[in-house]
Amino acid sequence: MNARKYFLTISVLIINFFFQVVFAQCSICTKTAEQLGEGPAHSLNKGILYLMFTPLAIMTYIGIKWWKKEKEIMKGKF
Repeated sequence: MNARKYFLTISVLIINFFFQVVFAQCSICTKTAEQLGEGPAHSLNKGILYLMFTPLAIMTYIGIKWWKKEKEIMKGKF
């Protein structure tokens, strides 16, 4: 349980740092954001990050479930 808390803490810190540094805009989105101005550009960037996070969270959830199931299966074989 202690390792789980450690992993969760490190993950939250890394994600927090990652989202502060990332500018998730392709070249077309960058040109559009430059034309919109500062406020809408910031909102566009947050929207892109939000849309990127959802599939990654789903894949992470499925991966963890799969890993735990495989771990149980391997434990039963030996």
